Amino acid sequence: MTDIPTSVLGGILFLLILLSGFFSGSETGMMALNRYRLRHLARNQHRGAQRVSELLQRPDRLIGLILLGNNFVNILASAIATIIALRLLGEAGIVVATVLLTLVILIFSEVAPKTLAALHPERIAFPASVVLRPLLRVFYPLVWLVNWIANGLLKLFHLLPEEAAKATDLSSDELRTVVKEAGNMISRRHRRMLVSILDLEKVTVEDIMVPRAELAGIDLDDSEHEILHQLTTSQHTRLPVFREDINHIAGIIHLRRMLAPVHNNALDKKELIEQLEEPYFVPLETPLNRQLGNFQRQQRRIALAVDEYGDIQGLVTLEDILEEIVGEFTTDPAADNIDIHPQADGTYLIDGASNIRELNRSMRWKLPEDGPKTLNGLIIEYLENIPEPGTSLRLAGYPVEIVQTTEHGVKTVKLNPAGRDRPGKRTGN
Repeated sequence: MTDIPTSVLGGILFLLILLSGFFSGSETGMMALNRYRLRHLARNQHRGAQRVSELLQRPDRLIGLILLGNNFVNILASAIATIIALRLLGEAGIVVATVLLTLVILIFSEVAPKTLAALHPERIAFPASVVLRPLLRVFYPLVWLVNWIANGLLKLFHLLPEEAAKATDLSSDELRTVVKEAGNMISRRHRRMLVSILDLEKVTVEDIMVPRAELAGIDLDDSEHEILHQLTTSQHTRLPVFREDINHIAGIIHLRRMLAPVHNNALDKKELIEQLEEPYFVPLETPLNRQLGNFQRQQRRIALAVDEYGDIQGLVTLEDILEEIVGEFTTDPAADNIDIHPQADGTYLIDGASNIRELNRSMRWKLPEDGPKTLNGLIIEYLENIPEPGTSLRLAGYPVEIVQTTEHGVKTVKLNPAGRDRPGKRTGN
């Protein structure tokens, strides 16, 4: 090397610095790629994405190749810079070469290319893969040896390179964050729907069912005239049919099947029983994502929710689950919800039996959902007794006044959403 002209050594040094920048930028670009966009491009036959996907199947080998090349050119550049410095400055040039080469490599081979690659990973990684893929094949034995030693050390800590691909899988919570931060790429309404779909696994049938006390159904012990009146005035298309109480369920009747006898005013209980569908029972704790699939497989639209003893506790429909995803089907929930009555002063009179989750979803309130399912239950849990009318308290910061009570609980409350403070904390007055 002593016979090589200084000008040629300078050209080689310049080339080595460029190569060092190439390896540094390639490493950052490869690691900064969006893995999900990469998979999308690869499925659409994007050649650059396919090359990069192949390299990233074993990131340990890719990193081994890049670091092997980077360290080689950096060490060689250091040796050449030392020779040039000795020729020009003598022994004092060693210190000068060390300082200058450190700054040059830091700026032009590390910081600048890595920053560029972090900002535009695809522009760096895709072209770089054209060079790195054949290099990996050429130097595979050396890369394999280096990785074999390094992976042996990693296995001592129970870390396996083969599991690297699994690390890119998103959990449900991470996927929620991705959806919420999608910005203008997804409309706000669609983001809300996607998050609601993901949240189905956290919500159970018990959270959205119509409670047993509010179930509308047909009692076969009633007179035919009373049953006919129910059929003609019902707001539902399907009704449970029972004897004495809901636990003695006989089946589910679709009102369409009774149109003819109702129209002819000739209802017959025997015919009603013959038209019943077999009831479909589901456990209270069934997550909604699973129940949605169950409805589809069973080709059902309505189910009776039972507890661990087999007692019926409520009713859930396919529409209830769909509303968890798309929201209420009405434009003015307060006007159409018989449990909520807006007042002129901005407060709301609310039925104590109202479901808390329904209130939060339809009115955009933030009442706690981790305990009792109804407003009555929430108030009684907080006060630990049935309050007297006129009692005031705060629930999750909302001013609440007890308007009417019964022997068994709170019947009507007045809630002022505008007076809310310290959200998320229950306080009492």
